[in-house]
Amino acid sequence: MKKKLLALILASAMALSLAACGSSGETAPADGAKEPADAEPAAQSYTIGICQLVQHPALDAATQGFMDAVSEALGAENVEFLNNNASGDPATCTTICGQFVTDGVDLILANATPALQAASAATGSIPILGTSVTEYGVAMGIDNFTGTVGTNVSGTSDLAPLDQQAAMVQELFPDAKNVGLVYCSAEANSQYQVDTVKAALEGLGYTCELYSFVDSNDVTSVVKTACDSSDVLYIPTDNTAASNTEAINNVAQPAGVPIVCGEEGICAGCGVATLSISYYDLGVATGKMAVAILTGEKDVSEMPVEYAPQFTKKYNADLCNALGVTIPDGYEAIA
Repeated sequence: MKKKLLALILASAMALSLAACGSSGETAPADGAKEPADAEPAAQSYTIGICQLVQHPALDAATQGFMDAVSEALGAENVEFLNNNASGDPATCTTICGQFVTDGVDLILANATPALQAASAATGSIPILGTSVTEYGVAMGIDNFTGTVGTNVSGTSDLAPLDQQAAMVQELFPDAKNVGLVYCSAEANSQYQVDTVKAALEGLGYTCELYSFVDSNDVTSVVKTACDSSDVLYIPTDNTAASNTEAINNVAQPAGVPIVCGEEGICAGCGVATLSISYYDLGVATGKMAVAILTGEKDVSEMPVEYAPQFTKKYNADLCNALGVTIPDGYEAIA
């Protein structure tokens, strides 16, 4: 009997000891299964606000390139895009960006200069990336801009070599004498472009005149005045012009006045030739910058503005044929 009692006491002691050793203050899974030690944490989710000034092919392509690059890198299921279009109204850009701040988005994409200016005014803490912005120094009011904004703003530029665009006018129209430069005076970067190209053209011996419109309402009348006094027109990368290419072409083509353009989208609608970038690729580059910021790899305040890596000479075959413009070798037809 004593031996049985001793055995029972020892067995009880061992059971208590094992229970104590197995207790760590954590509740075991209900089914007794142990959580794997290498379980991956839940994927981070992000909200990105997109403010696009106006709908036209160049800006649309930049936005799409941005979204594709971010979705590919972070997973489409992990990113929510709040995609807003201001329909060409800078005041609407202000409203959109203010709502992004209220919503507490993780990053803002500002597509075009007025969108960038609105986003910058709305927040000094949320990272902002611009795209389709020609000159950040002009857009942000920074004198002697060195390439890095140094605040919560960076992005990509669609600036093409303006001296080469001026040289294109000379290459295609060496016998022309008067060049009219048509642009929207409400767009600071358009003013920058026409001033730069005007100086380059005057250096090549052309007589130049600036013709500006305020908005879509006076595009037709301004283009008509320019055509009456010009052998060739030049239109820079300009969002208002890009939204009114049909109206511009309806005046310039019957007048027999060819147009050299700052980007492909405008050229496809009313121009004969351009030295242009791929706006989709520009958007992709901006998307890669966004990924680096969101994942903590880079600080937006230290990121220099990036520029398009290549430029392509393109021509509008239909309009060239209609106006009798001969395009030399080295140009690619706009699809």
